[in-house]
Amino acid sequence: MSNYYTTPIYYVNGEAHIGHAYTTFITDMLARYSRLKGEETYFLTGTDEHGQKIEESAAKAGKPTQAFADEISATFKNLWDEFEISYNQFIRTTDAEHKVGVQHAFKKMFDKGDIYKGEYEGNYCVSCETFFPESQLIDGEFCPDCGRTTNTVKEESYFFKLSEYEQKLLDYYEANPDFILPKSRRNEVINFVKGGLHDLSVTRTSFTWGVPLPASMNDDKHVMYVWLDALLNYITALGYGRDDAKMELWPAQMHLVGKDILRFHAIYWPAFLMSLDLPLPKHIAAHGWWTRDGEKMSKSKGNVVSPKEVSDLYGVENLRYFMMREVPFGQDGDFSQRAFIDRINSDLSNDLGNLLNRIIGMSGKYSDFVIDSVDVEKYHSAELEEMYATLDVVERHLDEVQTHRFLEELWRVFTVGNKAIEAHAPWVKMKEGKTDEALATVALVANVLAKASLLLHPFMPKTTNIIADTLGFEINTASYNALLKEKKLLDTFTIKKIGPLFPRVDEPLMEEAPKAMMEPEPKAEKKAKESKKAAPSKEDAAGLITFDEFFNTTLKIGTVVEAEEVPKSKKLLKLQVDLGEDELRQIVAGIKDYYSAEELVGTQVCVVANLKPAKLMGILSAGMLLAAKDEDGLCLVRPEKPRQVGSTIG
Repeated sequence: MSNYYTTPIYYVNGEAHIGHAYTTFITDMLARYSRLKGEETYFLTGTDEHGQKIEESAAKAGKPTQAFADEISATFKNLWDEFEISYNQFIRTTDAEHKVGVQHAFKKMFDKGDIYKGEYEGNYCVSCETFFPESQLIDGEFCPDCGRTTNTVKEESYFFKLSEYEQKLLDYYEANPDFILPKSRRNEVINFVKGGLHDLSVTRTSFTWGVPLPASMNDDKHVMYVWLDALLNYITALGYGRDDAKMELWPAQMHLVGKDILRFHAIYWPAFLMSLDLPLPKHIAAHGWWTRDGEKMSKSKGNVVSPKEVSDLYGVENLRYFMMREVPFGQDGDFSQRAFIDRINSDLSNDLGNLLNRIIGMSGKYSDFVIDSVDVEKYHSAELEEMYATLDVVERHLDEVQTHRFLEELWRVFTVGNKAIEAHAPWVKMKEGKTDEALATVALVANVLAKASLLLHPFMPKTTNIIADTLGFEINTASYNALLKEKKLLDTFTIKKIGPLFPRVDEPLMEEAPKAMMEPEPKAEKKAKESKKAAPSKEDAAGLITFDEFFNTTLKIGTVVEAEEVPKSKKLLKLQVDLGEDELRQIVAGIKDYYSAEELVGTQVCVVANLKPAKLMGILSAGMLLAAKDEDGLCLVRPEKPRQVGSTIG
């Protein structure tokens, strides 16, 4: 079995930020995990370097376009090398081999009749490198994605017959429900396609920084649309259009992308592949965006998080763990120094690092650092059973890239070790002369650390190699099979003395982001805010809102799957609600005076689904139920007839 993993190729209009690092960390983790299992693995990353935006950015910087692209591309590659990202290939769209493959693909689609020549007249956003029909523009002028002014373009163009692939795409989504991950993103792609696909302009004549058309077409004034060029990197890296040297690795197991480019990867890219008669990737996984302390990051605000700065101060392994543990895949995440420090001190220092240090200390006192697993099964069968109950199922979360769930459950294994030490108190057993029992507990914990470290390895490779060396084994496929699949225990070994793996962090090491600096707003957003500053109308004075303001709230139908009372609370019920997402949504509601937990299970409710999570009595609540209340009491707002979970209200 071969697994081919890719990051998006990163656009060279700026240096790497925390979002780029997040995508790369996840892809690196999946590649390392695949190799750990003994599977053939190929990992591609690189940079996207063509398009009008790059041409303009280079001119602004006063540099030749190629030199500008070389400089920024090198910052990405150097950072990934510094982070020891285990990629097999770093591709650049300015590579000669890539251009040959792109030209081959263009000619093949043209010869098939899927590309034709015509004239384009429409609106183009340079920032997004995207064309938009007038019906999608804000106020007939502004980009619907970024809010910036679009340019009216009228020029000769070649078009890809995207409209002819509309039903084929819908059929594929239907037949492959896990093609798009997380599954909550699937519906938005399907709805976009059902809204109707227009043929796609795939060349430009107004600038030159791009891949020219094949020489055989005798049309050198055209360069290819940057997204056609960029998406093809996933196969040109394997030799497509040249020697097909590594095309046996296709289709990709997974493309990792940000949610802002999901449409290109889940609609355009599959259509291109269908045109080329190539199989589609098995999965396209889209993650959310990162904010800083709850605010959107931007250079003008001065709050962009530099992954290099964070890693220099806190360590890249800690950063890897925090980002993949902190946020559910697919949802937006927030980089907070305080939350980061809490993860280091609690999860890493207390739960993991301290556990290793405790058995080093005890083995030194009790057995001259020698640890033998001979009596572990005799005295600790219950703990072994509890540990395997987690280890046997935890890996399934990686199939859907749910890294936070994987790490959350893996940490239960370390809890088994910490609980065993407290429950069996080896120091007491030694005083009572029960040496075998005391040493068996130490050996149990050594095995807990070894087995859990194997699965933690793709997330924290350097740290887990240190743990493995300390425990006298190597992290490789043989150990994965022996310790996890065959459930063998560690051979007798002499544990090594090491210092703390995760020194505690008492104060933030980075300067806090400035709060006073304001980001210049795109014109559309600025225009909207300026209109609100005008003298209030009668409607404003009456508290009326606009349609846009109303649709800022996301209301959805959900089904209550579980419900229970919150201990020590007179009013609160804790509900697990199915909103058609990958995970149930936990909602805490003050409705205990009017509804019992039992009567709510299986019923449908209306949920404010994009409410910022809050804690009630220390319990996280990620949504709010709609209800009406008068002198007769409170009544939940419900659909008149059962509706599909996740259905939008409005």
